[in-house]
Amino acid sequence: MYVIRLADGTLRVPQSLTSQDGLLIGNAYVEVQPGDPDYEQWLPESLTEEEAELRRRRWEEENDELEREFLAFKARQEDA
Repeated sequence: MYVIRLADGTLRVPQSLTSQDGLLIGNAYVEVQPGDPDYEQWLPESLTEEEAELRRRRWEEENDELEREFLAFKARQEDA
């Protein structure tokens, strides 16, 4: 998940919620407005919606080798 910078400057920052024993409950985005205390912390790593979509698309198009490696690994684990 990426920090998304909207056209109005709002940042959508990914946040995970976990239980006390560390199990993942869910993922969501929290909106951080310009002027909020954490805004400057997240701004340098933020991407526009278009940049994030380009990265997602590129990942989907270029992950074939990684997917083959993972499936081979998974098959070895199931055989063990």
